[in-house]
Amino acid sequence: MSPNSTNKRIDSEHYVEGYATTFEEPYELMKLSDGTPIYEKVARSAFAEADLSDVILRYDHKGPVYARTTNGTLGLEVTDKGLLVYADLGKTTRSKELYEDIAVGNVNKMSIQCTGIRRFDEATNTFTIEKVLKMYDVSAVGIPANDDTSLLARSIEQSKKEAEQDAKKKRLALLLRLETEE
Repeated sequence: MSPNSTNKRIDSEHYVEGYATTFEEPYELMKLSDGTPIYEKVARSAFAEADLSDVILRYDHKGPVYARTTNGTLGLEVTDKGLLVYADLGKTTRSKELYEDIAVGNVNKMSIQCTGIRRFDEATNTFTIEKVLKMYDVSAVGIPANDDTSLLARSIEQSKKEAEQDAKKKRLALLLRLETEE
């Protein structure tokens, strides 16, 4: 199920959405030469003052730009879970190719590239990103550092089906509520 199961935030036949990062859950960032794991997590308040004014969507933090906040093809929203990303990948041939890779599940995770303030906790070997200063890009990635990220493609047919299912659930809930009130 997509992060936003019934409402697409951009009207597009090549719509994708997912979480570029999640909050408060440590993920393994690397291993030291002695095998000691080093973790990283993002604080829930990290994006409170972040500069999100011109962020791009790329693949593996390099190569072409597939979507951008300044032209309205990319959007970012801080939620309780993390940084939700949504994009229209229907504007160029290259972006449609990325959409197809996402739609078939070849690419289903994300990552962020930013500058910020981090704190290291020696007791847990964990870096915490406490404050994001500037977000540069969100990337679709083949191998993520944070496996709790997600990226899904949503077609118009899928959106309609999800909306119909949601409407059926609401009608059923209303009927059940009416029956219990009688």
